[in-house]
Amino acid sequence: MRMEEDRYQFRLPSPLGEMTALAGPRGLQGLWFDGQKHHPGPLQAARDDAHPLRERLAGVLDAYFAGRGLVTVELPLDPQGTAFQRSVWQALRAIPDGASRRYGELAQLLGRPLAARAVGAAVGRNPISLLIPCHRVLGTAGQLTGYAGGLPRKIALLTLEGAAFAKAA
Repeated sequence: MRMEEDRYQFRLPSPLGEMTALAGPRGLQGLWFDGQKHHPGPLQAARDDAHPLRERLAGVLDAYFAGRGLVTVELPLDPQGTAFQRSVWQALRAIPDGASRRYGELAQLLGRPLAARAVGAAVGRNPISLLIPCHRVLGTAGQLTGYAGGLPRKIALLTLEGAAFAKAA
């Protein structure tokens, strides 16, 4: 990612590992677990552990991991991607706590019934882990499928949310 004076990064702890956040002028642009697939690597953004979004994000994560659900209403999200990716990420945000969707269902909801693979690719490129809940997407038969943060984290998140899912054979 390019260096911009109006973008800042900060670190946050979580029960599932350390996370890096990237804040831009319009809100949170990224939230990644250390070592997750598609992590952008070292960010070219100044570190600011006192950034105003850090405290708000920490509160959201604390509440979530305490089992009180995912409430991001007052947290501005600004994921960077194509129009199609952003539409998929918006559809992910509509999946309630404790629920799941399949890739094909998301494609149908987006009016693109033949685009399940493209939806899957967009889900995998989600830059804001947890808050855009890509972990709630399952395979066709409800089985666990890949998760950029790793399947153990996906299982932990779905278990925390009380989601029903079938374990992959």
